[in-house]
Amino acid sequence: MNMPLSPTWPDIALRLALTMVAGAVIGFNREARGHAAGLRTTILVCLAASVAMVQANILLTLSGKTLSSFVVMDLMRLPLGVLTGVGFIGGGAILRKGDLLTGVTTAATLWLVTIIGLCLGGGQLALGICATVLGVFTLWVLKRVDLAIPHEHWARVVVLDDPGADTLRDLPALVAAKGRATHCQAYFESRQETGERAQAEYAFRLAWRCRPGTDMSLHVLTWIQSRYQVKCFDMASQDKG
Repeated sequence: MNMPLSPTWPDIALRLALTMVAGAVIGFNREARGHAAGLRTTILVCLAASVAMVQANILLTLSGKTLSSFVVMDLMRLPLGVLTGVGFIGGGAILRKGDLLTGVTTAATLWLVTIIGLCLGGGQLALGICATVLGVFTLWVLKRVDLAIPHEHWARVVVLDDPGADTLRDLPALVAAKGRATHCQAYFESRQETGERAQAEYAFRLAWRCRPGTDMSLHVLTWIQSRYQVKCFDMASQDKG
């Protein structure tokens, strides 16, 4: 279905109804997983985009105008402005605290439902429905694929040891031997004197691979504590959507 020059109220009602359904279906995924942009937020964003496109469609009329004047009309500024506004909303959904980054998937979802709303509001019902189906497939079905893929995790550990000990070689060797299944590795970062002759601080960056939902950090910490006195152990995380 193409955008009619003079949409009727049944046309508009169908577009808005499909918009509500599309926003609700995708928003349910976000709500069920406890993300900030949940059911109502997703519906509102999708509905706002659809109404903006319906408004642009209503303004597209040939009544009283020549064909040449219709060609140069620039009503697409309205939906483009909507996309710009959603960019600010998406930016607000992304949070970063140290190495922790969250909200990227939520921002991408808001961008998607905006496009879906523009399609449905403009009368491209088949395209909007296809985008909704693909969006649901990505958020629901591919989520299982994502959980099956081992992700890389990082941590920073600071241990205390004898200044004369070969810690730079022994600790990475210990971690590599214990964490062979998860490809765990330790990378030296710095060495600092503590002011006491018997001890020095050694900082390492740890990296290992495991499936999401599998917490290996406690095992890694236990391996290191079996040989060294741990002063600090900080986790770094990837995006949680």
